[in-house]
Formats: sequence, structure tokens, C-alpha cells
Amino acid sequence: MINQLRLSPKTKQYALICLLIIAVSLFVFGKLGQEMLEQELYAFDSFVITKVQSLITPKLTSVMLFFTFLASTKSLLTLTVIAIGLMLWQHKRWEALFLLLALGGGMVFNLLLKWLYRRERPSIQRLIEESGYSFPSGHSMAAFLFFGMMAMLLTLFVVSRAAKAVIILIAAVLILLVGISRIYLGVHYPSDVLAGFVAGGVWLVMCLLGLKIVVETRS
Repeated sequence: MINQLRLSPKTKQYALICLLIIAVSLFVFGKLGQEMLEQELYAFDSFVITKVQSLITPKLTSVMLFFTFLASTKSLLTLTVIAIGLMLWQHKRWEALFLLLALGGGMVFNLLLKWLYRRERPSIQRLIEESGYSFPSGHSMAAFLFFGMMAMLLTLFVVSRAAKAVIILIAAVLILLVGISRIYLGVHYPSDVLAGFVAGGVWLVMCLLGLKIVVETRS
């Protein structure tokens, strides 16, 4: 299918790399899901939860609450509306559409995965209350999609490799802190967070690939 499209060699190479990343990510997610269902992640989850929650202090809890709010529906909806508004103002209609597709489609994908696996949330020292199933983490997946997509789009507007690296680093740190906050607050197992990152990575790469192909073929 890729060979049938009128794409540049560079884009075809990009597409093949994306397909490889998707294949590896799907394998990793499948492995996590299988081991979760077979109760083989208990030791790993318990070890990480114990280490993370041993750091609990009132001040750190406030910080973790901020990062968990950063990836909440209310926060990401606000940030997405602002980002899409700025993109439309700059006549980046396809970028705006794929950002919406990444986040909206990703959340539907997350709900489907939660329904398929139906894992109950942990009950160890829960600092906040959350409803719904646990695997994969919706906050982690949403953070990966939004900040990952924004980072990739922002790198298109800078020439300096150092600036690109800083943008990607900031996005990675934000994504990681959102994931850690979910473990710290006791509403997700570490394996939920990892699965959220991997699932988010699959959907993000698919959206980025779709955006690149559409932009090139349209132009």
C-alpha cells in the first residue's frame, strides 16, 4: 500500500520505521496484557508501588496532584482547544485535525482496552478516588498522546537540533511525571502506566504517519 502512494523516498522510509515501531509496541502491549491476566506482574507492581509510595509527603502529594490534573479530561480539553485554535490561526488545518484525532480517537481506544481487560484498580494506600477499570492507564495514554503530538508538531517549526531535543525532553518529562503521579496517588498499577504509554505510542505513531502521508499527498 505504501509503495502505491506517490511518496518521497524519505517519507517511505519514515513510514517503514513507523510500522516497525507499531509492530514492536503491539508485541510489548500484548505481552503486558497477557502477563497481567495471568497474574505474573504482581511482584513488579508491588515493588514499584512500595518504592514510589514510600516517598509520600504533603508537599509531594500536591505536586503529584498537579501532574495528574494536567492529564485530566478538563485540562487536556482546554489545552487541546487552545492548541487547535492556534493551529487554525496559522492555517495548519491538517495538524489541528490530527491532534483532535490523536486525543479523541486515543481515548475511545483506551476505553475499549479497559473494557476488554477489565482490571480493577489497586486498593493499596489510595490517596484519591477514581472509578472505572485500571488497565491501561487513561491518564498515561492521554499524556503520551497530547504531549507527544505537540512535541512532534513543535519540532517542525524549529531548525536547531538543540531546540528540538529540548522540546522532546520536556514532553518526555511531563509524560513520565503524569505516569508516576498515578502510581503515587494509588489509582494505577505501574503495569497500567506502562501499558498506557505503549498503547499511546501505537496510536500516536499511527496519527503521525497518517498526518505525514496526508500532508505530502495533498501538497
